[in-house]
Amino acid sequence: MELDQNARYAETHEWARLEDDLVVVGISDHAQDSMSDIVYVELPEMGDTLEKGEEFGVVESAKAVSDVYMPVGGEIIEVNTGLDANPEKVNISPYGDGWMIKIRPDDPGQLDSLMSPEAYESHAKEA
Repeated sequence: MELDQNARYAETHEWARLEDDLVVVGISDHAQDSMSDIVYVELPEMGDTLEKGEEFGVVESAKAVSDVYMPVGGEIIEVNTGLDANPEKVNISPYGDGWMIKIRPDDPGQLDSLMSPEAYESHAKEA
């Protein structure tokens, strides 16, 4: 299982990484591996404002359909539209080209409530 040491992780398997004043979000390597071949990603509209824990999208694979949730609350500033034509980027590079959204957080301190890479690794092994 690959981990981004600069990211924080939600129990629901999303990662969040602070880059300048935005939070970049995607699903973890563990999550994409569990789902297998991702065939479709549904993401929110730019400008949407969602609360921490609220559903922001859907990831569909040959095996399952899973909701994805906001690891922090805030405004959606950017959406990875490249996933429309190439959803497999989530499988290939979950922490790189497979990112999903960028958020302007309401409270950047919410990142502190997420798991460290080490804590997430333990959590994922138990899941």
